[in-house]
Amino acid sequence: MKKGKIDFQILGMALVLIAIITVPIMLNPEKGTAFLSGVLNFITGKFGPFYLWACIGIFGFLLWLSFSKYGKIKFGSEKPEFSTFSWLALIFTAGIGSGIMYWGIIEWAYYYDSPPFGLESKSVDAAAFASTYGMFHWGFSAWAIYCVPSIPIAYALYVKKYNTVRLSTACRGIIGDRADGLLGKVIDVCFMFGLMGGIGTSLALGTPLIAEGIYTWFGVEKTTGLNLSIVLGLTIFFCICLYFGLKKGLKLLSDWNLYLYFALAIFVLVFGPTAFIFSTFTDSVGVLFQNFFRMSFYTDSVGKSGFSEAWTIFYWGWWFSYAPFTGMFAARISKGRTIRELIFGQLIGGTLGCWVSFAIFGNTSMFFEITNTVPVIETLNNAGATAAILATLQALPLGGIVTVIYVLVAAIFLATTVNSGAYTLADVASKNLKEGEEPVRWYRVFWGILLTSIAIVLMYGDALNALQTLTIITALPLVFIMILMIASFVKWLKEDEHIHTNEKTDIKEPNRAS
Repeated sequence: MKKGKIDFQILGMALVLIAIITVPIMLNPEKGTAFLSGVLNFITGKFGPFYLWACIGIFGFLLWLSFSKYGKIKFGSEKPEFSTFSWLALIFTAGIGSGIMYWGIIEWAYYYDSPPFGLESKSVDAAAFASTYGMFHWGFSAWAIYCVPSIPIAYALYVKKYNTVRLSTACRGIIGDRADGLLGKVIDVCFMFGLMGGIGTSLALGTPLIAEGIYTWFGVEKTTGLNLSIVLGLTIFFCICLYFGLKKGLKLLSDWNLYLYFALAIFVLVFGPTAFIFSTFTDSVGVLFQNFFRMSFYTDSVGKSGFSEAWTIFYWGWWFSYAPFTGMFAARISKGRTIRELIFGQLIGGTLGCWVSFAIFGNTSMFFEITNTVPVIETLNNAGATAAILATLQALPLGGIVTVIYVLVAAIFLATTVNSGAYTLADVASKNLKEGEEPVRWYRVFWGILLTSIAIVLMYGDALNALQTLTIITALPLVFIMILMIASFVKWLKEDEHIHTNEKTDIKEPNRAS
């Protein structure tokens, strides 16, 4: 990549912003965390219902779009760049990271112990919602938030023929040439800041699960030094994958990760509490569809249990903060796909992939708790979530081997997310890339190192909660940006109506750089 291909304005603004926030938090994490927690409480208290309405509105928009006449519009005239399996694997592994391996097995315990809707703790009804809420938080609504930015970005890239993969470009239908000016830079930097903080936090939060595995296997004490060693080891792995690029690095990593993930799930399904898994999952699907709107709009404004703020609103903010990244990455790999394929691939494929974890791993953990095989909740309260996760895995047949594979899959999930994030950041902070051209290798590696460096700073400064909170805060402006992207996309559809009516979905316009 020539020097002129790096957008130093966006790069500089993003780096300065992340430094301004992370350095003071590292130096005084207690005050920084307290301040940001106050801001978060204000946002969730004042704007919490807005997140809920925005999520359901986006879900409705995608359903309308997929079944409308626009659903058959194709992103370019070429054949798809990746096989359907590899395409779904890239989208899935980039979008969920190691979080699904962490929360999929243990999230039910929090709901079972402190259920919503005023239910009695550890009751039958609490169990029903405990096995359902994880599927809700990682289901259709979450993937709708992830999906909606990918459509206008892919449309701008492969139909309108803009060269840059940026949020500002996808907003061009409304903001026009201001996408090239200060407004466009602010939009892009807002996205980059949220992504750097989000992935840096995910890396730092995912590391303790690996550390717990090492402690269990080798007796190595869980210290900051061990965590830093794990992050440094993962950094080397990230950089190797980033060096080989999208097709040789990320694609192969995502494919094998998915193979291991489903192989492990099948093993637990067959040799675990099979009947309980099937029956509980079936019940959960019924509970979800029967209570979908109740769960989507639940605020508990009278009881004030704080359940919605702590879980649903928090999750929606988390998905919104990641959505521009997953949208950009999904758009980047969706050449040759239709709008309907992209929507169904994420809403159905992504949801089912997440449900596997909650249905199999989560229900197995719940079974062990209910039958007194493993004191999961007691372990969670006394030793933490990672200890409860490993206690569940070790109670399975061949528990030692299962634990090793489980932690390995979690590490690879983490790697694919960081790799995809670094790739996307390199894409956004470049300019005038031609269609199909990847950012230069050293630039991709640079972003991978930067993301892991942020995680190291957070772990050293004990400021994980602060930046995690900050990531949710940055989701608020991103909601408005995504609404702007939808408006821009709809305007483009109306302008190109005559072309789509004639089934010429590949609009021939000269290449333009923003």
